[in-house]
Amino acid sequence: MPTWSWVLLLCAWLVAGWGADAHARQPLTVTASTQQMDAWPAVQVLAEGSQPLALSEVLTSEKAFVTPETAYGTLGLSKGPVWVHIPIRLEPGAGGLWILNVNYPVLNSVELHLVQGGRVLHQLIQGNLVPFDQRSIPTPSHAFDLELPDGGEVDVYLRVNHHGALILPTSLQKPSVFHRAALGEQMLQGLLTGLALCLLVYSLGQWLILRDLLYAKYALLITGSLLFSLLHFGIGAQYVWSNLPWVELHMSGLSAMIASTGSFLFNEHAMRGPELKPWIARTMKAGAAFTACTGLAFALDLISIDTVTTITSTVGLAPALLAAPAALTRARRGDPMGGWFFVAWISHFVAAAVLVEVIKGRVGVNPWTMHSYQIGATVDMLIFLRMLGLRTQALHNAMRNASLEQENLRSLAHTDPLTTLLNRRGLHASMGSVVQSATPDNMVAVCMLDLDGFKPINDMHGHDVGDELLVAVATRLRSLVRNSDIVARLGGDEFVVLFTNLPNAQQAADMGDKLLRAFSDPFVLANGAVCRVGLTVGYAVAPEDGLDANILLRQADEAMYAGKNAGKHCVRRYGDTASAQALVVG
Repeated sequence: MPTWSWVLLLCAWLVAGWGADAHARQPLTVTASTQQMDAWPAVQVLAEGSQPLALSEVLTSEKAFVTPETAYGTLGLSKGPVWVHIPIRLEPGAGGLWILNVNYPVLNSVELHLVQGGRVLHQLIQGNLVPFDQRSIPTPSHAFDLELPDGGEVDVYLRVNHHGALILPTSLQKPSVFHRAALGEQMLQGLLTGLALCLLVYSLGQWLILRDLLYAKYALLITGSLLFSLLHFGIGAQYVWSNLPWVELHMSGLSAMIASTGSFLFNEHAMRGPELKPWIARTMKAGAAFTACTGLAFALDLISIDTVTTITSTVGLAPALLAAPAALTRARRGDPMGGWFFVAWISHFVAAAVLVEVIKGRVGVNPWTMHSYQIGATVDMLIFLRMLGLRTQALHNAMRNASLEQENLRSLAHTDPLTTLLNRRGLHASMGSVVQSATPDNMVAVCMLDLDGFKPINDMHGHDVGDELLVAVATRLRSLVRNSDIVARLGGDEFVVLFTNLPNAQQAADMGDKLLRAFSDPFVLANGAVCRVGLTVGYAVAPEDGLDANILLRQADEAMYAGKNAGKHCVRRYGDTASAQALVVG
């Protein structure tokens, strides 16, 4: 048996054993010092059957009451109204104001009759169909304030009518104890409900900002669980849909269908990928459509709550089972999404299984079992939020990698692979805006450079040495320019340098002269070879020679060839005569 199966069995055994006392038919004995008592050990029940029973008939049928055979605090699924008898013995000094609290807010009707010696002392009615502002004690649970006599015996008879689970955690409490417990429950519900609302607002906000439908499906899943908790613990009737019996009668089925629809959609989307087979994805989408239509039919009273319950119990685990193979595949390859998926659904399964067993009367009632589904749903929501974070991170990583790849491709397309300088395409991409921004006080010099004596070195020492020399030339050119200047290699031994932010044309000539002087020093290569190459520079100046980048480049090229023809190793400006503008470094 798998390890997790043993864990489930252990959990079920622990919760089933909590508070499992023998149901002795002994009255509750209340002393002067008693502050609260659990009424379940004294409970006896009588099923009403098809014919309603009057209180007078119940009082004469005391021997027909039996000890419940179900687990502690629950009578299982209802098959009709049930009478509950709780005998109470009061010692002297134990009388006064007490509160009998039936702490299961979704019970439709709870009628209380306080009887002493065959005489009815009090008759009160509570239930979730009683408008909240008409309840004697305005709390989510069904609480009755009783004035008990000081000594003697009384009998409490409860007629409980509810279509569903008859969960009856009943206690007799002093008002101070009752209000303290009610406050603690309100604080717990405020914490868990507030957390669910925060997650709901967050997911809706992320959906609106990122336009990612997975967040909307997550919000739908949260909404179903949140509505169930609001109904199950009476917070909805107290604060959200007060005095709306239709909502109270329908919210159980509607919340279940909303949660099931959200579960199908969320799991399909979260596991979407090559691991999720197409037919499984289509089945999950069909399941979501089916549960959504079921919820609509129930809201229109076209189907009963029994039908909804049957559908919920049938398809409840379907989203997890359908998505499990894809999640397992992901988990095996190290994707944390797969592992978190199983953690979430094991948590959900344990929580739901405990609640179902309480509803069926096989697991006893205690604070953990009563809140099991709510706690499990909260854990689920936080785990699913983690899954959303992992998916968003994966999407961001994919986008970043795609951007880096695109940038690398762009860099390769615009960069000379040998020298890592800009190539011809990269130069044209950068040159246009630079030249267009040139002004008489902020000139740009476009310099075309050609190495003198490179071919003999390349022929003598081979292409490897020639390539190494070109890399060394690129390194020297970079060291001679400013950060705002641009250096490019057009191919072979032709280079281009753009000098920017020049105050006048003479500065362009000075920069060209600086390049020539720098190439008077030899190049020492990695293999120890010493190479000497010269330089011929032709240049044009923007805006004096124009503002078209292609034209300026052609002008600089013509000036460079003019310099080559004039003897090489010189700087020549486009359009100038050799005698006036050729600068030869002797």
